[in-house]
Amino acid sequence: MKYRKGIFAVTYSTLDGEIKYLILKRKHHWVGWEFVKGKIEKFEMKRAAARRETQEETGLKILKIKNFNVSGSYKYQKQLKDRPGIIGQTYHLFGVEVKKGKVKIDKLEHSDYKWVSFGEAMKKLTWPDQRECLKIVDSWLKN
Repeated sequence: MKYRKGIFAVTYSTLDGEIKYLILKRKHHWVGWEFVKGKIEKFEMKRAAARRETQEETGLKILKIKNFNVSGSYKYQKQLKDRPGIIGQTYHLFGVEVKKGKVKIDKLEHSDYKWVSFGEAMKKLTWPDQRECLKIVDSWLKN
């Protein structure tokens, strides 16, 4: 049993000095709110995975990508039929600044999206590891 290698991309935009975070409503494998996340493909660099996943899941123009050198892992709550032999996922944290625009969600994975404040994101995000990653990115943005 092994872990799938992946990234978390805390996606944000700044408008009139106010930071807004993009959260996506997950519908594939589980239901709840999350940031952009995904698998690092074979031979793909982590930063390239963050760029690709952000573009695939949002369709937004990427302005900046910051690698936080923060990583972690989590176990899936149940065995996923489309991931045989995989018990969870590792992640590497990136902050991705995007140009705010029309979000084109991947309808296979997500059903909705919202631009929210730090406080609202903290309330809505489903998983504790994503809330911790949000704190890291938010702290960096405010300093």
